[in-house]
Amino acid sequence: MGDPALSRRGFLAASAAAGLGATALSGCGGDSGGGSSDGTTTIEWWNISTTEPTKGVWAALAKKFEAQNPKVKVKIVQWENDAYKSKMTALTASGKLPDIFHTWGGGVLKQQVDAALVEDLTDRTEDFAGGLLPVAKEPYLLADKVYGIPFDMGMVGFWYNKALFKDAGISEPPTTWSGFLDAVRELKAKGTTPLALAGKEKWPGMYYWAYLAMRTAGASALQKAYDDQDFTGDAFVQAGQHLQELVDLQPFQRGFLGAAYSSPTGQAATVGNGKAAMELMGQWAPVVQADAGRGLGDDLGFFPFPAVEGGKGEITEVFGGGGGHALRSGAPQAAVDFLKFFASEATDVELVKKTGVLPVVPAAERAISDPNIKAVQAQLKVATGFQLYLDQAYAPAVGQEVNDSVGALIAGSKSPQQVAESITKTAKQEQ
Repeated sequence: MGDPALSRRGFLAASAAAGLGATALSGCGGDSGGGSSDGTTTIEWWNISTTEPTKGVWAALAKKFEAQNPKVKVKIVQWENDAYKSKMTALTASGKLPDIFHTWGGGVLKQQVDAALVEDLTDRTEDFAGGLLPVAKEPYLLADKVYGIPFDMGMVGFWYNKALFKDAGISEPPTTWSGFLDAVRELKAKGTTPLALAGKEKWPGMYYWAYLAMRTAGASALQKAYDDQDFTGDAFVQAGQHLQELVDLQPFQRGFLGAAYSSPTGQAATVGNGKAAMELMGQWAPVVQADAGRGLGDDLGFFPFPAVEGGKGEITEVFGGGGGHALRSGAPQAAVDFLKFFASEATDVELVKKTGVLPVVPAAERAISDPNIKAVQAQLKVATGFQLYLDQAYAPAVGQEVNDSVGALIAGSKSPQQVAESITKTAKQEQ
């Protein structure tokens, strides 16, 4: 980490492994950031908001910004989560990023910054970034410089069907891992699928191992293991063993290894249509459940990831992150203006009301009405530790190995010990 040349080689290797060649790299650029003969500037905005209502709300906001800035056109490019990550890896290797692009911050953003591809926004956003919630800005701060502006913040937890819990005789959400496993058994005994999982996409499965590692080793241990290039400690192997306990109960829906997250037959729809009792997902889950399926309405509830008995972590240590936007190096002023527009109180209130995000502008908190979103915010307010998504907190190759190895454990082709060893091997190679 930190060496631009090494960072670029890492991205080139990753893009080659993903099979992304010159054709894949040519999708960005064109008129992006350029001016036309009539003085109009076109800015290209890459995001991952492919489900409603967010997709439509964001498109309407782009039109509103254009109306306020007649000499600016916003070209929206949208990708599903995994496709976006692969595409951005390839574009980073090519040395050319979109004017405005989605970022989770952390190690991925750092490698892009080390490769001199991301604009330093410290001075260019000084007039408005100071008014945003400090915790929401943390993933985008590198060496005390601003490289991204947040639009969302939140955490991963369990979203559950209250009616299915009641039907299985479960009166309260579990607070311990053994209690959680008991709930899974009770749901199965009732003939209910306990959990929905998008096994095809890997990252949703990673959430389980990451949280279990936090609960066994403590939140700070995840960063220490990365820094030390060693995930083979007992607590990390135990995290895999706890996940293996869950997998052995066969808790997931039929065909989960081939299921996507937001497709009509995927993880979110399975929960949203009442065909599974729970999913482990971020604060956006209710919106996607309602878009991909019917949505659960008042039957939807939220609870934090349970504590692991004997572990060093606390139930108040949370895993997750938010979403932000970064700019390519040398992005036009119109792109900065768009970030300011998107981070305004008026826009944040609209996002909170219509898309269920948690506010990054303090004054927009008044717009929260959904009780589950309030529950997420309440957990965040009492959080005693925080860990960014591992596939964003770590360098891309390490994050991908976490996803792949945990996916292999869930599929039955890797042991807990092999997961720890594979991640360690990749961490040593990458750093």
